[in-house]
Amino acid sequence: MIIDFHTHIFPSEICKNREKYFYLEPAFELLYRSPKAKMIDDKKIINIMDDDKVNRSVIFGFPWKNADLFKKHNDYIMEAVNRHPGRFIGFCCFDPMSKEAVPEILRCLGDGIAGLGELAFYDSDIDEANLEKLAPIMEISRENDLPILMHTNEPIGHMYPGKTAITLNQIYHLVKKFSKNKIILAHWGGGLFFFQLLKKEVKKMCENVYFDTAASPFLYDPKVYEIAIRIIGEEKILFGSDFPLIRPARYIKELENTNLTREQIRNIFGLNAARLLKLI
Repeated sequence: MIIDFHTHIFPSEICKNREKYFYLEPAFELLYRSPKAKMIDDKKIINIMDDDKVNRSVIFGFPWKNADLFKKHNDYIMEAVNRHPGRFIGFCCFDPMSKEAVPEILRCLGDGIAGLGELAFYDSDIDEANLEKLAPIMEISRENDLPILMHTNEPIGHMYPGKTAITLNQIYHLVKKFSKNKIILAHWGGGLFFFQLLKKEVKKMCENVYFDTAASPFLYDPKVYEIAIRIIGEEKILFGSDFPLIRPARYIKELENTNLTREQIRNIFGLNAARLLKLI
């Protein structure tokens, strides 16, 4: 079983007319200004899933600032789930700072949403003020046992579209403040998992934290899998491709060339996600 925990899809209208949506959406323009930045709809991702032998994908939209846009995008996500029974798992995405965030979660709950994300702070820090605004979102997530996927990135190294100025300290304070939530930190949590080697506090604060592998072939040496397993255990690692950025097959090939056991690969590629989402 292969479950891709991190994929982005857009309605065909947005894929074909992306420039129309750059106005007042600087984060979207930042990520998708280049024609080389791929955008796909639900039909195209199904074709790739079939080719790469992916059983199910967690799909989500974009954290638009415009509430009407994120509502329409979430509608599209749930319509895609219904169009392809058993293939998609829908997450509710929105601007976490929007006053419409909480009502949107409640609305999507009625449509059977399975989680929240990918939530991101592309144009601001994750400071204390923003953490306070996240509190009601996290409360609903916790009360309804919804995992929440947060965009994070490494604070050093090369720059690329979507890399934010957030720090490891900010990521850690998010985890610490909401330690009872099931949180998935995208892109290996910006490297936060390394600090679970500390003897005090961090390991306990991260008991409910998972790390996805999104964009890993662009960011990390393949040895990251073996190192992460030694530090946090294979059960806390979720395969996420960040498709259409990278095809799932590239990850499959990369892991097959590591020293991971078949059981470890099976857990990372699907069983961990299935347990977290209560599919098994």
